[in-house]
Amino acid sequence: MSNRAAIHTDQAPAAIGPYSQAIKAGNTVYLSGQIPLDPNTMELVSGDIEAQARQVFKNLAAVCEEAAGSLNEIVKLNLYLTDLDNFATVNTVMEEFFTAPYPARAAVGVRALPRGSQVEAEGVMVIGD
Repeated sequence: MSNRAAIHTDQAPAAIGPYSQAIKAGNTVYLSGQIPLDPNTMELVSGDIEAQARQVFKNLAAVCEEAAGSLNEIVKLNLYLTDLDNFATVNTVMEEFFTAPYPARAAVGVRALPRGSQVEAEGVMVIGD
């Protein structure tokens, strides 16, 4: 019997490729990258980087909750931005969704993201002790 399980919720966008929204292995959950897709329409949310970042964190939160966790149990977060000038704005939005102690984090500038997104986030969550 495997201790590995796929996590899926309709409250976050369906995978747009051969991957799971998350994989739970023991009490560790590996969260796939989320871009700012509306889970109901599977369309990129309209608006600026703030609106896109909020949707990304809402999507991540939905997957965390499906795995019996929360954003505040993420221990490592990776952000991908198509414009590093948006770094401070994404930080401000992140503070709306996370509380201290914040997760360890990397922010990487990339040339492009799926569907023309300006931001993507993925991470690792550890639930329970």
